[in-house]
Amino acid sequence: MTSVVAQDPAVSPAQALAVELNGITKRFPGVVANKDISLQVRRGTIHAIVGENGAGKSTLMKILYGVQPPDEGTIAINGEPTSLKSPTEAINAGIGMVFQHFMLADNFTVLENVVLGAEKLHGIGDAARDEIRRISSDYGLHVNPDDLVADLGVGDRQRIEILKVLYRGAKILILDEPTAVLVPQEVNELFDHLRELKSEGLTVIFISHKLDEVLSVADDITVIRRGTTVAAVNPQDVTARQLAELMVGSELPSPQTEESTVTDKVMLELAGVELAAAGRANVLDGVSLTIHAGEILGIAGVEGNGQAELVEVIMGMRRPTAGEVRLEDDDITTWGVREIREAGVGYIPEDRHRHGLLLEAPLWENMILGHQTQAPNIKGPLIDARAARADTQRVVTEFDVRTPSILVTAASLSGGNQQKLIIGREMSHTPRVLIAAHPTRGVDVGAQAAIWDLIKHARRNGMAVLLVSADLEELMGLSDTIRVILRGRLSADFDPDVVTKEQLGAAMTGADGSEVQR
Repeated sequence: MTSVVAQDPAVSPAQALAVELNGITKRFPGVVANKDISLQVRRGTIHAIVGENGAGKSTLMKILYGVQPPDEGTIAINGEPTSLKSPTEAINAGIGMVFQHFMLADNFTVLENVVLGAEKLHGIGDAARDEIRRISSDYGLHVNPDDLVADLGVGDRQRIEILKVLYRGAKILILDEPTAVLVPQEVNELFDHLRELKSEGLTVIFISHKLDEVLSVADDITVIRRGTTVAAVNPQDVTARQLAELMVGSELPSPQTEESTVTDKVMLELAGVELAAAGRANVLDGVSLTIHAGEILGIAGVEGNGQAELVEVIMGMRRPTAGEVRLEDDDITTWGVREIREAGVGYIPEDRHRHGLLLEAPLWENMILGHQTQAPNIKGPLIDARAARADTQRVVTEFDVRTPSILVTAASLSGGNQQKLIIGREMSHTPRVLIAAHPTRGVDVGAQAAIWDLIKHARRNGMAVLLVSADLEELMGLSDTIRVILRGRLSADFDPDVVTKEQLGAAMTGADGSEVQR
C-alpha cells in the first residue's frame, strides 16, 4: 500500500475557518458512527470528505446540519462556538444541505417545494418565482418554477434541492453525492458553478465516492474510515489510487468485462414500445431492443429521457400504450409486477427508498420484498419468519452489509449498505433477467468493485442484464453494447470498447445530431 503523509491544511489569517469540528463522537445502539472526529474547513474553499459506506460521513454532516446532536465534541461556525439543535438553527447559521436522497413533495411544483418553510423570504407568488428564475439562471440550474416535481427526472430533482439551499441564502453548502446522476458535461458545469460559489466567498463541503472528481474540484480532502478521521490531504499531493488505499486499503477497482459470453438465446425483447404522457410527446417512442443470455445491454442517457419509464414498463409498473414486451417465449406486456418477479426478473431500482425498501421495517422483512411467495420465505401459505431471518443473515454476511443486527430498520443503514442489501436480495434468487438501474449509485469504491464482480459473474453464468447507469465508466466497462436514450427514443448504438466518454456524452445530450433509433 502506497504511503501518504497526512497533514492538516494550512489556515492563513486571510482565510479563516468556516467550520471547525473537534472530538465529535456519535453512538447508536450497537455501533459508534463517529469517534473523536476533527475537521477543519477553510472559508471560501471546496472541501471533500471521502470514505467507505458506513464510515460515518453522512452522520457527521447530519450533526453539522442539526439533524442529530453529537454525544461528545464541539462545533464552531466562522470561529463562533455553536450548538445546532435543528436544521432551522443550521439554516439560520448559514448552513444548507443537499441530501443524497431528495426531500421533495412530488405533488407540489418546483416553486412550492422551494418556498416551503421559507415563505417569509419572498412570499409564495411572483417575487418568489422571479427569485427562483434568477438563481436558476445565475448558476445554470435550468429549473422551471412551475413544473410539477412528479413529472421530473432525478437530475432535475437534484438541481431543485441545490436551488432550495441557495434560495435560503446559505453560505456553507453541504452536497452529498451531487454528481451521481450527471453526465460528464453536466459534471463539468456543476464544478464550474461550485468554483464560482467559492470565488464569491461561499464554502462547499463535498461528499463523493468518485475520486477523480474529488481530485479535480477539491481544495482539501478529509478521509474518514470506520468513523474516525484518518487523513487530511492536499489533492495535489495524492493520486486516486492512494486515496482509495486510505479509504479501503485496496487499489481502485476496474469494471472491465472479460471475453464475450453473449449467446443466441433471446431472454428479453421489446418491440415498438410506446408510453403516452398527458399533454406531451410520448415518454417512450417506439423503443425496440433485445437482450440475450450472457449479455449486458447498457442504457446511457441524461436523467429524464425515458430510462426510468423504460424500466417501469419492463417491470410491469406501467403498461405501455403500444408495443410488446417478451420474456423468452412469454408475452408479459400486460403482466403485473408480482407475475414478472415470479417469472424470474430481478430488479435493482433507481430509487432504493421509493421502490426498494421499507425504511421503518427490519432488514429481514426487507429481504423478502418481491420474493414473499418464494423459498425460503414461505411455509405453506404463511411467511416462514425463522427461515427468512436465517437467509437474511446469510446475505448480510455474504454481501458485507454492515449492520449490528438483522433486526434493525433499513433506515438505520448507510445508503451503500442499503444498496448492498437490495443487490444481495435480488442476486440470491438467481434471476433469468436482471434489471439494474444505477446499481452502484452512492456506494464506495470497495462496494462498487463487489457489485461489478457480481454482475460480471451473473453474466458469465448466462444471466441477461439491462444496465441503466449515469456512470459512463461503469457502462463502458460492463456492457457488451451501449444504446443511448434521448427524448424517449433509442438514438444511437456504441461499441463500449471503442467509444469515448465525450462521444457518449454528446449523443446523450443530442449534440452529435443523432435523433433516430437505429
